[in-house]
Amino acid sequence: MIANDHQLQTTLERISWFQDQVAHLRRTETNPVNYHAAVSSFLAEIDRMQLEVREYLSFLPAEGVGAA
Repeated sequence: MIANDHQLQTTLERISWFQDQVAHLRRTETNPVNYHAAVSSFLAEIDRMQLEVREYLSFLPAEGVGAA
């Protein structure tokens, strides 16, 4: 769970890194089975981190994350 803006920035950087890895695999992997096997965990991690970002950004700092 993201608790502050520093963690938000770190998570956004990690998302970008994972997206770059997937883009690289799209350019280099020619076998669809290997591609899907290689990127499935990257895509799942991107989804998980994006949900954390959305949760963090959906509240004002004074409200606290998860206060709803």
